[in-house]
Amino acid sequence: MDELKLKKMANEIRKGIIEAVHSAKAGHPGGSLSATELFTYMYFEEMDIDPENPKKADRDRFVLSKGHTAPGLYSTLANRGYFPVKDLLSLRHTGSYLQGHPDMKHIPGVDMSSGSLGQGISAAVGMALSAKMDGEGYRVYTLLGDGEIQEGQVWEAAMFAGHRKLDNLVVIVDNNGLQIDGKIEDICSPYPIDAKFAAFNFHVINVSDGNDFKQLAAAFEEAKKTKGQPSAIIMKTVKGKGISYMENNAGWHEKAPNDMEYAIAMEELEKAGETLCQM
Repeated sequence: MDELKLKKMANEIRKGIIEAVHSAKAGHPGGSLSATELFTYMYFEEMDIDPENPKKADRDRFVLSKGHTAPGLYSTLANRGYFPVKDLLSLRHTGSYLQGHPDMKHIPGVDMSSGSLGQGISAAVGMALSAKMDGEGYRVYTLLGDGEIQEGQVWEAAMFAGHRKLDNLVVIVDNNGLQIDGKIEDICSPYPIDAKFAAFNFHVINVSDGNDFKQLAAAFEEAKKTKGQPSAIIMKTVKGKGISYMENNAGWHEKAPNDMEYAIAMEELEKAGETLCQM
């Protein structure tokens, strides 16, 4: 898929995020929107997957370690064909299979249930080790939040991955600079993130704009070429990307737009889509 098509798809995924969270009257739009390009690139370009056969044994695996950004993952899976896009409107509703955090038992395309922060990377490390032990060629990816990496379990998993030289593992950190209570640097600074992963024997790739498809493509290509080390992609992003009043606003970490805010957001995304169609 070329860059323009990826941008159009990312815009559609953003619409799904806003529609789902508005319908649920709850959820986490900020971190879903900051990672939209990452989700889009992973599922439409990077990973070897098949929506018609979501459990195929040799598929690449993805673990959403920052599981609260499920609206972003769900919208991506729906647009990729794992389940109907209209089902996004059932997010968090009683009886819906699309609950607030990913559930591998009920949602096609979800490789690991997640939501307890810090734990997803351990599951991903286990998957990568399993592939190595079984001589399988699939790759494993996991997305962490920059606030999430304040959890100690993240670094236990990183230590193990580096020691075992799991070069089939790619850890991505969504460095949007904000967590639920404000700026990460004010609450409990994880900086320098790159040096910490390097200390655990990761090949570190810094991406100055994680909302740019060209930079993401270059980063993942570099990760594929890296042998003997797991890779860590540290990508700077904008929390709430694509919705003017949500961008760089920690208040939108966990809040649903009201009807007026929803209308504004959808109008902005419609205009963005029209602009892309004219390119």
